[in-house]
Amino acid sequence: MPFAERDGVRLYWEEAGSGDPVLLVMGLGMNATGWWRTIPVLAGAGFRVLAFDNRGVGRSDRPAGPYSVAMLADDAVAILDAAGLERAHVYGISLGGMIAQEVALRHPARVRALVLGATTAGGNLGVPAGEATLAFFRRRGEMPAEEAVWASVPYNYSPRTRREHGDRIAEDIAQRLRYPIEPAPYLAQLEAALGHDAGARLGALELPTLVVHGEADVMVPPVNGERLAGVIPGAEHRTWPDTVHLYVTDEPAVDRHVAEWLRAR
Repeated sequence: MPFAERDGVRLYWEEAGSGDPVLLVMGLGMNATGWWRTIPVLAGAGFRVLAFDNRGVGRSDRPAGPYSVAMLADDAVAILDAAGLERAHVYGISLGGMIAQEVALRHPARVRALVLGATTAGGNLGVPAGEATLAFFRRRGEMPAEEAVWASVPYNYSPRTRREHGDRIAEDIAQRLRYPIEPAPYLAQLEAALGHDAGARLGALELPTLVVHGEADVMVPPVNGERLAGVIPGAEHRTWPDTVHLYVTDEPAVDRHVAEWLRAR
């Protein structure tokens, strides 16, 4: 199992497929297993797909906080270095989308194209979740891992998926519980996400960008996707009906759409 290292922190990464490289960056409290649906789609479409565990989760080290999005972005670049890659497409979801923004801003020469899913520019451009949802985020860090992932189901999956595709949810949760999150790094990641503010800098990006969002997302309201696409020059914006935060489970066609978009870049 390969590891990258940055500032004494070991970061687990893995890869599948061959072709143009794509770096996948997962969101809050999740690790590379969260991409288990996406990886085979991208690899099958002719990409070399890299996924990794952010610091604090999965098989990576779990140093004490505080964390910042900039710190996590530099970790992501360490994965590119370990894989011997000068440039890659970068696709992040949720907190991973914030990290992907910072990778592009801090290391623009390393990014070929950018996909930002279910995420926000933060700061004055960001529209936070409702108070009840934010309160759940904080309570979640105090729950045992299995209770936390099941309690998150109404926030992560659409009513249609909960009604018709419970098997998909159970499959996702089995993957997530392979490497359960611990409270302290979860809260360190959460504080990093809440402190993210890239809006004033995103206008400087000069690379193809696709912004993807579930139209009923309550964790990161979809207006964030609209505003994010509005400040990145030339960004394309796509919302998907009957989907919420984990849109790749709600609607498998999203992975195929992202693969087609990246193949054209």
